[in-house]
Amino acid sequence: MKTVVIIGAGFCGAVTAAQLLRKASEPLRVILLNRSGLMARGLAYGTRTDEHVLNVPAGRMSAFPDDEDSFLRYAQSVDPDVSANSFVSRRIFGDYLEWITREAVRKAPAGSEYRPMVGDVQRIDLIGDGARVQLTNRRSLDADRVVLALGNFAPADPRVAPDYEGFYSSPRYVRDPWRADALWVVKPDEPVFLIGTGLTMLDTLLTLRARGHHAPIHALSRRGLLPQPHRELEIRPVYTTGLPRRLPQTPNAADYLRGLRQELQLAVTEDVDWRDIIGGLRGATPDLWKALPGRERRRFLRHLRTFWDTHRHRCAPALGRLLDAERAEGNLHILAGRVLGYEEQADGVEVLWRARGGSQTQRIAAGCVINCTGPESDTRVVTEPLIAQLRDDGLLTPDELGLGLIVDDEYRLVDREGYSSPVLHYVGPFLRAQLWEATAVPELRRHVAQLSQTLHRSLASLPKSLVWS
Repeated sequence: MKTVVIIGAGFCGAVTAAQLLRKASEPLRVILLNRSGLMARGLAYGTRTDEHVLNVPAGRMSAFPDDEDSFLRYAQSVDPDVSANSFVSRRIFGDYLEWITREAVRKAPAGSEYRPMVGDVQRIDLIGDGARVQLTNRRSLDADRVVLALGNFAPADPRVAPDYEGFYSSPRYVRDPWRADALWVVKPDEPVFLIGTGLTMLDTLLTLRARGHHAPIHALSRRGLLPQPHRELEIRPVYTTGLPRRLPQTPNAADYLRGLRQELQLAVTEDVDWRDIIGGLRGATPDLWKALPGRERRRFLRHLRTFWDTHRHRCAPALGRLLDAERAEGNLHILAGRVLGYEEQADGVEVLWRARGGSQTQRIAAGCVINCTGPESDTRVVTEPLIAQLRDDGLLTPDELGLGLIVDDEYRLVDREGYSSPVLHYVGPFLRAQLWEATAVPELRRHVAQLSQTLHRSLASLPKSLVWS
């Protein structure tokens, strides 16, 4: 029986498994590997905090591009009051991913096998027309095709002077707020210093408050920008999609910014919400990104990325109101600037920072420091053993901007010689390197569907399969 091993059991891994089984025309073995027992959830949907809600309305969260209302029907079976514009708990979405996987297994061709496995992959070796996946427990799996559905890695430590880097080994520093029980170090009556003011900061704030934390929270980022909220809507929004056609054929970052500003100014006169302009760019974003030369991509990342992220990756309306209330009550302080260093005391830590545009070093006392800068995506420096092995063996090519890795149009890994692997595939947020938009469900589900079609075609061309062991 032909075998596909999927490494990573978050959204992309779980939905790839479901798509392969639901579209299979002959018996297929699918092995879903995850280093924890949380299958079909990943970090985002493994949360048990009810305050963590989706950042996209229920009507746009289907796992399947050919069934837009799949998740909405499921959510309504749990709570009949859910509408297409509701922002529901991420826990419910995790339940949904588990359900669609079970349904795919139930409807798969007779003789098919689905094996969810807990295991940590140490390395992958190409063998003949397939691969051998080596686990850290010395077990190995032979596969015809391997899908890397790896999600996000822990944030990189913010850069500070070498004299202060020792603080990153302190128990008062939390590098990854998504790590299980990472936030239990925070005492409810001690101030907290968060580095980053985006969606990770918001999630961390929600978790801390849900656990009874009531002391002030300071959050700092380079520009001090917060995620913009979605609107409260009763019907699905209608996006304005004309802007991409009006942009220059040989664009640069400044042209993109100028064109968007003009469109937004026009929208005000026509009573069009700015969110509909941003939403109208979603489908065209990959082509717009590909059209930018490398130098212009760097300009975008340096000057415009933060502005794009805060407007494009929005939070639920209720969470936007919560942020406003926290700030109005003096419980949340948003700062624009950069961290210079840390001085740890017996009862806490003093964070040294400089305001944006300022010259003086300022200090803030806190019980601990939490890194909310967002996931590390630079596969040139990621120390994850599997990524490092594939990179060192030349089977994986990091992109030059540190956004992810290089794949071809069929999601096959491109090696250091520029050749596409017939065996190794990738789907997930590291597609950002070539497509820019590759982090939200509406984009990822399309990539997963296309990858599953590619895999079915590829498997059909094989004369025989390897033997799973």
